[in-house]
Amino acid sequence: MKTNPALSPLDRAVGTWIVTGSHPYLPGRTLRGRVTFERIERGAFVRMHSKMDDPEIPEGVAVFGTDSDEETWTMLYFDERSVARRYDVTIQEDGFTWSRHAPQFSQSFRVTMSKDGRTMAGEGMMKKEGAEWEPDLRLSYVRAS
Repeated sequence: MKTNPALSPLDRAVGTWIVTGSHPYLPGRTLRGRVTFERIERGAFVRMHSKMDDPEIPEGVAVFGTDSDEETWTMLYFDERSVARRYDVTIQEDGFTWSRHAPQFSQSFRVTMSKDGRTMAGEGMMKKEGAEWEPDLRLSYVRAS
């Protein structure tokens, strides 16, 4: 099997990252953990595994893939709460965004990569049914390997 070349924009994120962050529902707390991006199935997909030290933030795994016919990207997510979600992914020159729009709960998370590849910044937004968009999880990534 060949490596999926459409996923090459994520190659800059491949590796292990030490993350610190915050969440508006956990005021005054600094969140810490690790996020790993890796090519799997001989490069057909990219897997993201996140594990935070804070029990309020669930451990999760996501798989990024593409649809060659539609030239679209998708991320499938699952976490220890048994939450499963599908996100649309868009690629920007300096990073990537995953988002989902659902009547009860919508989310968007934008990852911006530094030019030197040593850091990334992530900023999330969420929208609950009938409400306006509000801040969600924010993360700072520092490359560990």
